[in-house]
Amino acid sequence: MAVSAENLAAMYNNLATGVSGFPEETIHIGGIEGYTDINAGWTLQSGYLVFFMQIGFAMLCAGAVRAKNAKNIILLNLLDACFGSVAWYLTGWAFAYGDPTANEDGVYTFSASQAFIGNRYFVQNGLARTSYVSWFFQFTFAATAATIVSGAVAERCRFEAYMMYEFMLVMFVYPVVAHWVWSPFGWASALRSPATSKTSWTLLANSGVYDFAGDGPVHMVGGFASLAGAWVLGPRLGRFDASGNPIPMPGHSAALNVLGVFFLWFGWYGFNPGSTNAIVGATGFSKVAAAVAVNTTLGAALGAISTLFTVMLHTYFTTGVVVWDLVIAGNGALAGLVGITGPCAFVQTWAAIIIGMIAGPVMYAASLINLHLLKVDDPLDAIAVHAGAGIWGLIASAAFADQGMVEEVYGTHPVTDGPRNYGFIMGGNGAVLGAHLLFILAVTGWTLGLMTPFFMLIKRVGLFRVPPEWEVQGLDVSLHAGSAYPHDLPGPGKGGEPKAYQQHANPLADAELDARVEAAMARLAGRNGAGAGDVTKQA
Repeated sequence: MAVSAENLAAMYNNLATGVSGFPEETIHIGGIEGYTDINAGWTLQSGYLVFFMQIGFAMLCAGAVRAKNAKNIILLNLLDACFGSVAWYLTGWAFAYGDPTANEDGVYTFSASQAFIGNRYFVQNGLARTSYVSWFFQFTFAATAATIVSGAVAERCRFEAYMMYEFMLVMFVYPVVAHWVWSPFGWASALRSPATSKTSWTLLANSGVYDFAGDGPVHMVGGFASLAGAWVLGPRLGRFDASGNPIPMPGHSAALNVLGVFFLWFGWYGFNPGSTNAIVGATGFSKVAAAVAVNTTLGAALGAISTLFTVMLHTYFTTGVVVWDLVIAGNGALAGLVGITGPCAFVQTWAAIIIGMIAGPVMYAASLINLHLLKVDDPLDAIAVHAGAGIWGLIASAAFADQGMVEEVYGTHPVTDGPRNYGFIMGGNGAVLGAHLLFILAVTGWTLGLMTPFFMLIKRVGLFRVPPEWEVQGLDVSLHAGSAYPHDLPGPGKGGEPKAYQQHANPLADAELDARVEAAMARLAGRNGAGAGDVTKQA
């Protein structure tokens, strides 16, 4: 959709703006006036779905940690929404969407800094109530970016540190990246046009970044903040042996973990289709939203399938054991969702299948590099899922973006009124890829450049990691007045693990079955230089 100067002025002076930058039109179709209210309802219910993802993150994290830390991680996820909303109110919205308004001649003039960061509407000062729709929708995205980090630093992060990094991310780090790509004034935005300024409007690489729902602002920011936090914080006690080989430290409930995956998948239908910011109007919002929903579904499905088979084959060729891993398949679905988030509105269905199919192995490879090469302990694989698959999503958008679908979202070229640049696999000239690679580097540098020294500082003053005795006992007992499973008393030497998870799953198993299990454990342990008993004890 071409954004005219008049529409742009209306969008910023009178109406709400959102992820996609679509104006909420008040038009007459079929004798009905007031489509703005219908579109506001669509955006609000989409925001409710994105907020529902907080439940998904809570269950995903709870299942991925050991039972002795379940209360702690669920509380952190609860407070993500609480502290995140305050941070978004104070400065988050202003830095992301505090853009200039036009003068009486309809001309926008702004400084170079306003291509980098917004500077209006702090604590909602001067913000019209018609913009509250987008304020709420955008808050749910900001809270999601911060929630990602809690999983990477789980089981050993102090509560004080959590509060500080939550405010840092939502008040400043995330909003700036959102401004870059989703504000019509942002330096990387595909929404830029001569209407925004008579002196400075150029599209990045004559294209801008095609990131529909947040591979850069949400997933890369959350993923690389997770990398900085987990690296500075250090691994959990017992995660690596004396030779630096990883020791299995599985979560206590695969059921909770996968329940979280399904909740997140469901919430993603607000995240991606809702980013149209409208459902009715003359410009085909419903058509775009429906295509996005289909692409989101298939991206997730193929991510799970490809990961399941990739891990099975890798495990078989390295250990001789066939394993169909439930938890890693769930992470594959999330990787597929992340991978399709950026390109979801710009690619055909067949391309969404390819994007999801590749996202799973990309995530798994990133996970192996993270654990075995970088020696970073990430209990939820948040770094691999969000940073790894997020980068792939931006590259995939540059590869598979369909010209017609790009123009359905952004309109024709703002100067020539001719065709937009599109994916290089689809016959494009590579301009979109150039813009996306520069954006990937910028987001990576911005996030790591700010969050790494931030985490180092709070570590230096002793506010980042809990004492070793708290970690061994479990954070639930140490900080939250007891276990999340009070009916299961801690067993001796188990660091607060409930007895239900210490007992043999089938005490009547025969000796042959026990021997086969022991042999399989020995083969797996042989890779890490540990005995089967050591692996069993750690698991």
